[in-house]
Amino acid sequence: MASPVIQSGDYLLELDTGFDYSSFRLDSSLLDTGTLGPATTYADITEYVTNVTYSRGRKKTDYQFGAGVMSFTMRDETGILGPYDSTSPYYDPNNSEPGLAPMRSVRLSRDGEYLFIGIVTSYYYQFEYAGPNYVQVQCADEFYKLAQTQLDEYNVSSQTSGQRITSVLALPEVDYTGTTNIATGTVNLGHDASYTVPQGTNTLTYLQQINAAEQGRLFVARDGTITFQERVGTTLTPPIVDFRDDGTGAKYTNLEVEFDADNVVNRAYVRGLNNNNATASDTASIAKYFIQNNSILNSLLHEQTAINTLATYLLEPDPAPRYTSLTTWFGTLTTTQRDDVSTLDIGDTISIEKAIPGLGAPVATDLSIEGITGIIDVNRGHTITFYTSPTVVVYELILNDPVYGKLDFNVLG
Repeated sequence: MASPVIQSGDYLLELDTGFDYSSFRLDSSLLDTGTLGPATTYADITEYVTNVTYSRGRKKTDYQFGAGVMSFTMRDETGILGPYDSTSPYYDPNNSEPGLAPMRSVRLSRDGEYLFIGIVTSYYYQFEYAGPNYVQVQCADEFYKLAQTQLDEYNVSSQTSGQRITSVLALPEVDYTGTTNIATGTVNLGHDASYTVPQGTNTLTYLQQINAAEQGRLFVARDGTITFQERVGTTLTPPIVDFRDDGTGAKYTNLEVEFDADNVVNRAYVRGLNNNNATASDTASIAKYFIQNNSILNSLLHEQTAINTLATYLLEPDPAPRYTSLTTWFGTLTTTQRDDVSTLDIGDTISIEKAIPGLGAPVATDLSIEGITGIIDVNRGHTITFYTSPTVVVYELILNDPVYGKLDFNVLG
């Protein structure tokens, strides 16, 4: 049963015990709490949880997407959550093993909307002499499982980036059976002998290599869906949430601005596995900021035009200040804003406006979400940090609209 968290909503944390933990058991002291079954194998352990932290995505666009993670702490007054109590309702008597065990499914939801779905990777039990005991639980999303598999030798065929991802997930040695949302992709990948995938190649590493050719987003969504989005660029998606400091939008507690020379890329080199290559550079930027390189030496691209385009795409010749992360606390949001903020996901667009003394007009911009970190404390509430990247938002043309009716800003949808 979902439990309320102060000024945040109703939350539910569930663990797969691996067996029908709630069914009626003969000769059990827990008969008064059991049912005749069958019932779901998921056990509601929300009542024991004191805090939860989850993180998905990346902090910067030049980082690769890895496995999303979640950790939480459970307070155990009686030892019922420990691995040695065979009378616990979470102990599997049929197999004589704890029901709360690694590699079992876990899911976190708020008001019926999932925030994280994955598997448990480890439990750490801390037994106190005078109690209570605590259990630390570490979790990861579907990318963790992909990172544990290796490919057999894979003779690839002509495919777009999205088609290649779909094919890899369907390989018998991967055998991914979960949900996916895979875009077609904008680039064609190589398929001659140079691009044959060697046996023993890590599955997740190869999928990341595909995404490096596309320069899109490959991640696990909040509902556990493996998601692939095409090359990051302009978008027709308007902001889902407007964060403002003037009281007219969702409030934020912290806003970080980055103005960093490390973001400059004024020379980029891309080489395909067939040795086709390209170099792009910006001489004006080199004159101001010296040479700052970005190289991809094992690109899955094979067409010279696509390699040229990617090298140019990688250039970031001039640093500019921008909002890089925003933190909001649910205690400052309305009910509707909490619902909207909690369901934001990677690739969604938000707007941020900040009034800076002495500048006159506020500094406002639209940004794409690249990463999400959430902290849920039962005594304080829910806090979320969004890591962002610049985006060019193109809105559909709306005739006679004072904003969306302008041809130089909007397109025919």
